[in-house]
Amino acid sequence: MIGRLFRKPDAPKPDGRLAVGALLVRVARTDGEYAAAEVAVIREILTRRYGDAGLLAQAEAFEPSAGDTVHLTKIIKDEIPHEDRMGYLQDLWRVVLADETRDFEEDGLMRLASNLLGMADRDSALARQAVQAEAG
Repeated sequence: MIGRLFRKPDAPKPDGRLAVGALLVRVARTDGEYAAAEVAVIREILTRRYGDAGLLAQAEAFEPSAGDTVHLTKIIKDEIPHEDRMGYLQDLWRVVLADETRDFEEDGLMRLASNLLGMADRDSALARQAVQAEAG
């Protein structure tokens, strides 16, 4: 009885859209700078994928409390077929490269996220190269 008084209410489980948004925000924040260019890219991705630019504000609010990256990627894996994940890796790389800098924290999180999404390091490299090629 006393334990129930102090227990936090269970938050609803986030859906794949919110988990994707939170992961994009997490990647952008990894280097300690949440740049306007990164925010613009995330907004574009969420609008293109889900038709919902307002999802960005929800993702920004959810990300700090979302738990670890393992938890986020599990939600994504549960809702996104393996064959569609390369496009999501490309979106993550679009965010990393949006501010025209890469650092070891971003590279490390990309390696972790890629592996947790069931993708190989080679897939991540191919996704990055595709994004760099489209940027010119």
